[in-house]
Amino acid sequence: MIPYADLTYWGLLLYPTLPTFVFAWGRRLRQTWIIVATLVMLAVQYSTEQTVGNTAVREVWLVIAVAAFEYLVGVGFLVLRQRTELRCLFWLALGLGLVPLVGARTLPAIAPAYAAGFLGISYLTFRALDVTIGIQDRRILELPLPTYLTYLLFFPTISSGPIDRYRRFESDWMRSRSGRDFIQDLDGAVHRIFTGFLYKFVLAELIRSHWLEPAASLPGPLGTAAYMYAYSLYLFFDFAGYTAFAVGISYLFGIHTPENFHRPFIARDIRDFWNRWNMSLSFWLRDHVYMRFVMAATRGRWFSSRYTASYLGFGLSMGLMGLWHGFAVHYLVYGLYHAVLLIGHDLFTRWNNVHRAWGNTPLWRLAGILVTSQFVCFGFLIFSGHLFSS
Repeated sequence: MIPYADLTYWGLLLYPTLPTFVFAWGRRLRQTWIIVATLVMLAVQYSTEQTVGNTAVREVWLVIAVAAFEYLVGVGFLVLRQRTELRCLFWLALGLGLVPLVGARTLPAIAPAYAAGFLGISYLTFRALDVTIGIQDRRILELPLPTYLTYLLFFPTISSGPIDRYRRFESDWMRSRSGRDFIQDLDGAVHRIFTGFLYKFVLAELIRSHWLEPAASLPGPLGTAAYMYAYSLYLFFDFAGYTAFAVGISYLFGIHTPENFHRPFIARDIRDFWNRWNMSLSFWLRDHVYMRFVMAATRGRWFSSRYTASYLGFGLSMGLMGLWHGFAVHYLVYGLYHAVLLIGHDLFTRWNNVHRAWGNTPLWRLAGILVTSQFVCFGFLIFSGHLFSS
């Protein structure tokens, strides 16, 4: 069953969420109910069967197996990290942590009979990698099993994100919630859930049925342009709707899952856009890939120009962003397209600091929004695969 996608799921969702009004206070009781609710809802969300080889396997067992594997990798690396400084162990732990995701992406092409995966495996994997990186940086010094598995499998966000960080989740997990805190969380939950219904079930559906589907059959450049704008808006309202549901339900349990969108279509430039769109993934790649690559290149003096490291960092992080969605060609092209946009923006900004050709008045800012939105929408056209299928 796809979470948040139909009224049946919302009816089932009443069973784990209504008791939060009783189990809202204190720490132990709330933690216990989060674990129980997560286990029950995982069984509901992943109740379908997959055939792996000649064996029928329920998806929930795949989810549990991947989570157990990631825990063993994390706790094993934690033990070794406390005893040695060997950096190769860090790379080994990262590689092992990626095995389930890479397997789910590649097996359909290599060995279709043994292909196995589930909705949300990318989110689960990136959460696990955040723990590995935190252990390497000595910011995570212990890994309690209930906390770790709840962080990985927390049911409101496992299938639709956002990508939470372990230390942020742990701070919410460990706090005791007062009555005042619960009222504030309830207010935040109601606001986000109603926003999600508006986005997902009203605006996205109207765009899909009255614009996107008719535009898909229109020939020529005008048809492609119509599809591009329709798909861009549909993708935003659909994705942002799911995210609003996930964040809102999280608030009911006292977990302040980070927001994933902040009015992305009013971004003034492409860097501003990535500070507003799919923020949990964007910030994850910025902190764990781009910044680490640039710092390593700077310390090691890999390049004569500091800009070279930055531009290669854009290519690496945005390329991974594309592949995170899947190994299809159009996803990789989408990621590299945004790397080129970020490099171009940096080159233009440095040029403009000297020549002052682009101003900062309200009209210039409006122009920046209009230009940025065109580049962004063309990127979504690439992401959709529509150009490649044509």
